[in-house]
Amino acid sequence: MLIDASVLDIKEKVVNINRVAKVVKGGRTFRFSALVVVGDENGHVGCGTGKAAEIPDAIRKGIEDAKKNMIEVNRLDTSIPHEIIGEYGAGRVLLKPAAAGTGVIAGGPARAVLELAGIKDIRTKSLRSNNPRNMVNATIAGLAGLKSAEEVAKLRGKSVEQIFN
Repeated sequence: MLIDASVLDIKEKVVNINRVAKVVKGGRTFRFSALVVVGDENGHVGCGTGKAAEIPDAIRKGIEDAKKNMIEVNRLDTSIPHEIIGEYGAGRVLLKPAAAGTGVIAGGPARAVLELAGIKDIRTKSLRSNNPRNMVNATIAGLAGLKSAEEVAKLRGKSVEQIFN
C-alpha cells in the first residue's frame, strides 16, 4: 500500500553513493548513483535511487523516488509482530521481533530502513547478498509482508483469541 508522502514529516538517509562510468569516444563520463531511504519514524518507510552528474542532484532524485515508493509497516509496540524473511533479488534479510530495550541490531543498510520505519527493538541477520540495494529492498519487502494478529484472524475467519490458543 503506497502512502502520500506530502503529509508526513519525513527524514532521509543516504545509504550508498556509487560512481558509475560510461565509456564514450572522448573518454569516460562519470555519474553518481545514490540509494536513499526515507521515513517518518512512525510506520512509514520507502527507498529510492537517483542518478545524476553531481552527488547532490543524485540524492535529490533518490529522495523524490523514495517518497513515491513508501509503504506502511505493521508494528507491535516498538517491535514487529512476528518473524519474517524478506527477499529481493539475491538479498535475504531475517527480521526477528525483540523485547523492549534490545535496540536495533542490524547491519548498515537494514539499520537505516528500520530506524526510519520507527522500529526500536529488532534483531536482523543478512542471509545472502551484502549488496546495499538488495539488502534495503529485502528489508522493505520483509516489513511489507508483516501481518498483525487481527489481519490473520480476519483472513482465517476466526477471532484473535482462537489464533493464539
